Amino acid sequence: MRMKKLSALTTEMRNTHSMTIDNMSTEEILSVINNEDMKVALAVQQVLPEVERAVEKVYQSLKNGGRLFYVGAGTSGRLGILDAVECPPTFSTPPDLIQAVMAGGTKAIEKAVEGAEDSEELGASNLEEKGLTEIDVVVGIAASGRTPYVVGALKYAQKIGAATVSLTSNKNAVISQFAEVNIEVDTGPEVITGSTRMKAATAHKLILNMLTTTTMIKIGKVYENLMVDVKVSNHKLKQRAINIVSTITNVSYEKAKETLEQSNNEVKPAIVMIKADVSLEEAKNAIQSANGFVRKAIEIAGN
Repeated sequence: MRMKKLSALTTEMRNTHSMTIDNMSTEEILSVINNEDMKVALAVQQVLPEVERAVEKVYQSLKNGGRLFYVGAGTSGRLGILDAVECPPTFSTPPDLIQAVMAGGTKAIEKAVEGAEDSEELGASNLEEKGLTEIDVVVGIAASGRTPYVVGALKYAQKIGAATVSLTSNKNAVISQFAEVNIEVDTGPEVITGSTRMKAATAHKLILNMLTTTTMIKIGKVYENLMVDVKVSNHKLKQRAINIVSTITNVSYEKAKETLEQSNNEVKPAIVMIKADVSLEEAKNAIQSANGFVRKAIEIAGN
C-alpha cells in the first residue's frame, strides 16, 4: 500500500495567509482564522453528491435493521463519538444504533493512546468485537486519509460485506481505496500547519451532522422542522417537547403538557392524539402503520 509522504498532503502544507501569524496582533490572528473558516462550508458544498451517496447507504442500512459505525483516531474518533452520542437524546434512537469506535477506546477521548492509531489489526478487531454484520455501514474518518487503524476497520468491513464510506480532507486518499463512497473534502492548508483539529475537523463535523440528521429525517424522526422524537430526559427537553406539541397542534401550553404526560412523554403520539382526536392506543397504532411518519399517521388516524 503506497502512501504519499506526509509533507505532500494538502492538510500538511503551509498556509500562505498565516506565514507571519506569530507576529500578528490578536485581532489579525482572529481575522486570519475566521477567513479560513469561511472556506469550510464552500468546500463541503463541493462534495454534496458524495455525501448524498453516503446518506443513502446509512438510510438503507438503518431501514433494514442495520447500524452505523463511525471509526477514527484522535480528533476524527472524537468527532464520531460526538455525533453518535447526540443521536439518542435528539432522535430517541437506541444507543447501539449509531456507535463510534475509536483507536485506544474511550480512554483516548481525553488522552491519546500511543500507537493505537498505527494498527490495522486493532481497527479490524474493534469492529469485530462490535459484532459487525453485512447490513451495517461503516464510516471511516481520517483527516490525513491514511490512518492504519481506519484502513484496517474499512478492510474488515469490506470483508464482512458491510457498506463502507471514507471521510477525509485529502484527495486520492489511502482510505478511499477501501470504501464504496469516498468523501474527500479539500479544506486546504490549516492556519497552523498540520493542525487538522481546525478546518478539516470543522468540515467533518458538518458532514457527520448531515449524515445522521438527513437519515433521521428520512426515517420519520422529524415533522416539519421539529424533532418530534426528542427523548424527554431532563427539564429542558420536557419544555421543548411541550412547545413542539403546542406549536404543531395549536393548543395551549397546558393542553400540550397534559397530553404529553398522557402519552408517557412521547411527542409523536401526543401530536397524533390531538390532531386526529384519538386515544393513545389509536395514535400509536397509526404511527406504527405509518412507519413512524407523523404526517402520514395523522392521516391514517383521522380516517
